[in-house]
Amino acid sequence: MIVGTGNVGSSIAFALLNQRTPVEEIILTDINIADAEGEVMDLSDALAVTPSFLKIRTGNYTDAGDCDICIITAGANQNPGESRTDLVQKNTKILQSIVGPVMASGFDGIFLVVSNPVDTLSFLTWNYSHLSAERVIGSGTVLDSARLRFRIAEKLEINPKSVHAYQIGEHGDSEFTLWSSAYVGGEKVTNLLLDHDREKIERLVRDQAYEIIEKKGATHYGIGACVVQIVNCILNDERRVLPVSSFDDNAGVYNGFPAIVGRQGVIRRLKPNLTEKEGIKFQESINALRETLRLVKDV
Repeated sequence: MIVGTGNVGSSIAFALLNQRTPVEEIILTDINIADAEGEVMDLSDALAVTPSFLKIRTGNYTDAGDCDICIITAGANQNPGESRTDLVQKNTKILQSIVGPVMASGFDGIFLVVSNPVDTLSFLTWNYSHLSAERVIGSGTVLDSARLRFRIAEKLEINPKSVHAYQIGEHGDSEFTLWSSAYVGGEKVTNLLLDHDREKIERLVRDQAYEIIEKKGATHYGIGACVVQIVNCILNDERRVLPVSSFDDNAGVYNGFPAIVGRQGVIRRLKPNLTEKEGIKFQESINALRETLRLVKDV
């Protein structure tokens, strides 16, 4: 089930249609029923030519009881000049109106939260649903890490799929690049790129969403493709390492960090060695996430 048929929700559905995926049915639901119906009609037109055949229909929260994954994309849009944390009060209220009815349906699957601020809303979804933490996942810094890999590959003139690197922490202004664990073919990226090139890449990755929003009003294609990667990883029990937003026992918050993801959800968070500088940045990001949670009433 995809909750929310705006740019992000519809892009996820379209990306699912255009990949070979274990998904058998997509249920779209939105507060604007006509919009959900229109998206189903438009997406259905592609079924005769897409690589996978699946069912796609509209539904409501009572249908969630039969779903393996509930993807939450509903929420207010991030406006130009507005940070992801500015959205927290508005989107917390929307989240409460979703999680309760979904759980009342008998839902026993995995929540995949995409709405921003994703780390905070993932924490709240876990809080409201009373599911175990491994079954509530946020899209985290998967998109940010994809941007990072592209930028590194662009500079080195190689394929992004050959880059292994992570953006971690908050999906937001305090995120940073884990350069100490960035590799290309076993060689450290720090040996391949100069300091000023790495600083420029990290800045571009962190600020790219703002630039896209300023130019076209929203980001949705990249996150659509990244969410499909997470969905396939769960349903196929791929046990891939993805920097999803998961619960950090030590910090008491959700944040984007390399974790093994499979059919159970988050199987475990990994423990890459952070340099002293990276450790300080990570703590700063945790502090920023804690501060955002304080903005939310009745957590």
